[in-house]
Amino acid sequence: MPETCIGCRDGEALAFDFSMAFQPIIDLRDGAIFAYEALVRGTAGEGAASVLSKVTQNNLYAFDQRCRVKAIELAGKLGLVETGARLSINFMPRAIYEPRACIRLTLSASRRCGIPADRLIFEFTETEQIDAERLNTILRVYEELGFKAAIDDFGTGHSGLSMLADIAPSIIKLDMALVRDIDSHSARRTIVRHMLAMARDMSVEVVCEGVESAAELDTLAELGARLVQGYHFCRPLFERLAAPEEINGLG
Repeated sequence: MPETCIGCRDGEALAFDFSMAFQPIIDLRDGAIFAYEALVRGTAGEGAASVLSKVTQNNLYAFDQRCRVKAIELAGKLGLVETGARLSINFMPRAIYEPRACIRLTLSASRRCGIPADRLIFEFTETEQIDAERLNTILRVYEELGFKAAIDDFGTGHSGLSMLADIAPSIIKLDMALVRDIDSHSARRTIVRHMLAMARDMSVEVVCEGVESAAELDTLAELGARLVQGYHFCRPLFERLAAPEEINGLG
């Protein structure tokens, strides 16, 4: 087995440690917390860049594995299961050489921590240059295992709608650039309105990211958005899951 495959399988060989912060995704229909997104942080709460700057091609496989396990273990310790919410984890498709082999540590961690597979969402970014056939293979395996998959930062990457046509994610997360000032930006309102309608026709859920104001939220609600995320509700909390009373508009 190649060295990179060993790192992917075992999630070992990292020369640095890291932790996670968690940011809630809100369901506007009932005000419930739909999911918590796990965001990588330094061990003292430093930003993601302080960790990602240490990721190289040589440790990419091990890092991807450790991110999954760290997010699941920490969320389990913090009581995710009792909240009823899902856990959303960012992953790197290019760090997966064989989906069923590379998911073993994730499955082991979810079972050990009591977080069922159907409570896990895996996010990948649209900006990654990924072969659609390979990505579809990964997503089919994940779907068979009960996971949901989400395209993150949708609407700003190299492939856009062509990626959505070629693959079948459960969720798309609209990039914050489309949400910013949507209350006063008619072109963005038109784009988001039609993207929400298109997603409904395709049975794909939409998360509107980067909501920072009540005006943006009101506009998104008027357009029919259901799932939202952003600083308006709650900033990512280091090694904590926000309680409903800590979330603006829910407490």
